[in-house]
Amino acid sequence: MFKNIIAPAQAWLLSQGRCVGCGMPLKNTPGEKKSNFEKVICKCGRIYIYDANTKKYRRAKLEET
Repeated sequence: MFKNIIAPAQAWLLSQGRCVGCGMPLKNTPGEKKSNFEKVICKCGRIYIYDANTKKYRRAKLEET
């Protein structure tokens, strides 16, 4: 039930290019880049993957950290 309330807010934040934890804008810094995917680390410590083809962010999976 709680996930049904939080998930739309988190999806909206990611579509705006913001961190779901602290709300700060995610910035693509030079770092690990695998083909069209780039690892982005927020200042609060959450890790995201930026897809250059679709120009969208998503939370990183445990294997990608």
